[in-house]
Amino acid sequence: MRARPEVGGTARACDGGIARAFAFLGKRWNGVLLGTLANGPAGFAELTRALPGISESVLSDRLGELARVGLVSRTVREGPPLGVSYQLTERGAALVPALDALARWAHENLPVEPAGRPGC
Repeated sequence: MRARPEVGGTARACDGGIARAFAFLGKRWNGVLLGTLANGPAGFAELTRALPGISESVLSDRLGELARVGLVSRTVREGPPLGVSYQLTERGAALVPALDALARWAHENLPVEPAGRPGC
């Protein structure tokens, strides 16, 4: 087993915050959903159209998860027609600069997905 590389006499370690952030944001659709809601409130059908390839059940699960951790709020609009709108909370909006920076980095450094592969 190799020794852990050291920086300035201190053993390297994974940053727990980064590990938690990527575990959550890296969960399929979470980060993309937050990025989509960064453009403003949206209804369920609008989000389904904006995210090709996501099923309604997965979208519902992810929105519920994002609401439980306080990143997205759900508002019922009185009708007719009755509707539900989702939007970023203050905590969710605090992620937008980081998501923008990741998107900018990806545009500059990662190849575009080939046709036929999931993406936005």
